Amino acid sequence: MKKLFGIALLLAGLILAISAGANFRYYEADRSMSVAIVADDNEFIDLTPLQPYAYLNNGKLTVEISANNQNYNESLGFGTGLSPNTTYVFEEVFEVSNELWENNETAYPICVKISSNDGNLMLFTGDYNESATYGTQLEFTVEHGSPVTIGMIFDNYGLGLGAHTAQMSLSADAGECQT
Repeated sequence: MKKLFGIALLLAGLILAISAGANFRYYEADRSMSVAIVADDNEFIDLTPLQPYAYLNNGKLTVEISANNQNYNESLGFGTGLSPNTTYVFEEVFEVSNELWENNETAYPICVKISSNDGNLMLFTGDYNESATYGTQLEFTVEHGSPVTIGMIFDNYGLGLGAHTAQMSLSADAGECQT
């Protein structure tokens, strides 16, 4: 009997040792998910046009300084573009805001990075400062309830007449920027 009890105790110990040391491998479940795809000015990280040169095109922020802009009105005598060999500075073209739900409980800042693929399009936050240096890369922290305005500098020196396009990329990470 003692022998049988000893074997049973040994088996119970082996089972405990094997099950306690096992690594989790797999889990399967069916769950429902619903995501709203919305325009840039209604999403968690809003991109809201502030100037008539910026507007939403199929829900995406577009900056267009030409007669093709939906806000262009020829009857008012507006110009149709920018001059060659000039520099134009536009403050507050659009703003970036932080509307993440996490902000309901605590302050939840985000670090936003915007870049231009064209050296003729430079970016800045806030007011333009003539003595500052600007570039094609921009990084800034956005707190909930405190939108950050984005200005643009169009350096047209060396550009010929005709359409000129550039692409902006935007990314956001949780937390303040580490600059």
